[in-house]
Formats: sequence, structure tokens, C-alpha cells
Amino acid sequence: MRVLIIEDDERLVALMVRVLTREHMVVDVAYDGETGLDLVLRGTYDVAIVDWMLPSRDGPAICRAVRAARLPTALLMLTARGQVEDRVAGLDAGADDYLGKPFAFEELLARLRALSRRFDLAPGNGFELRSGDIVLDLRAHRARRGSRPLELTATEWNLLEFLMRHPNQALSRQQILDYVWADDQDVQPNVVDVYISYLRAKLNAPGEPDPIQTLRGVGYRFATRSA
Repeated sequence: MRVLIIEDDERLVALMVRVLTREHMVVDVAYDGETGLDLVLRGTYDVAIVDWMLPSRDGPAICRAVRAARLPTALLMLTARGQVEDRVAGLDAGADDYLGKPFAFEELLARLRALSRRFDLAPGNGFELRSGDIVLDLRAHRARRGSRPLELTATEWNLLEFLMRHPNQALSRQQILDYVWADDQDVQPNVVDVYISYLRAKLNAPGEPDPIQTLRGVGYRFATRSA
């Protein structure tokens, strides 16, 4: 799961990052509302944990902007406000869930697991991401199409995971770059096309439909189908 934390309490952020990375989540951080909104609008996060009170832009404003952009990112609002009307205001702004401060990290993890169902993660021997006959076992780090195993490099895996987490969405090359090559600032946009061709070669055997659609002038879309 790729998580963005938008929170200005640096001590709390450090604790959350430690807990979430221990659970094998990929975590980014923003300490103010404007930076957080800019990051979340890239469309590369599964869940954003958003504090209510933030410098430059508050949590409800971030939620409203994310929902106006029609992003599928799940939003978990953090706040010390405990009144019912405050919780209602946060949910009405577009938050999917609400967690009051102070909170137990066990509850935070439980709420993130619940939100992860939004992204078609289903428990088996581990978590699996499925689209038709294509399966990513996220715990065992194994990929297959039908009964055929897919031997993917780390970059090919990250690319396929990102595509499958955003089914039937038009994804720009920049969005793909921001997720798959997040730590490489010097990578060129055409690397996306190169790795799409690598992935297609491994994903599609003769006679199998290609789920990766090229959107000329835009980027790519991963089309889902029934198993």
C-alpha cells in the first residue's frame, strides 16, 4: 500500500512512518496542506492520512479538492476534534474515515486495512491484487497469469502493481514516473514506454488479450475484465 501522511506534528509523523514501513507500506510525508495537496493530486497514493489542522490549507479543504478531482485515493482524517459535528464535517468534506487523536497505532493499522478493500485487495494466504486471470500476491511477491508464473524485475513489478491499483483509469506518463521511479529524479519520461513494452512481453502469451491500452497523447490504461 502506498500511503501519504499530511501532518505537521513531526514527532507523530516519525512514529507513524516507523509503524507503517514495518508493515511493508510505502510512505511519503508532507508537513503542510499545500504540499500535501500537490502530492495527493498526482494520483499515485492508495490512502492519504490527512490532519485536520495544517499550515496553508486544512484537512477538509484537501479532502474537497481530492474529491473534486475524482481521484480514487482513500482519505483518513486525523483530528483532535471530538465533537459529532466535527466528525460529520470531515466526512461531508470527502473523508472516508475519521480517527481521533490520540489514537492507538493498532487502530490506525486496522482502519488502513479496512480502507485497502477499496483497492481490490483480498486476503488469501497473503494479500492479492487481481484483474481477470492476472494475480499479484503482495505478501509472497509472486505474479502469475492463469497458471503461468510471471518472472518480473522489481521495476516491472512496481509498474504492474501501479496499473492494477488504478484499473480503467487514464494514467499519464508523469503519474507512472512519480510512482514507479519516485526515487530517481533523472529518469526520462520515455522510460515508461520502454518498460511498458517489457511488461507486455512477459504479461501476454500468444492469444491472450493485452490489458494495457495505449492512450495516444495521454499515457496508458489498465483495462479490467472478468476472470
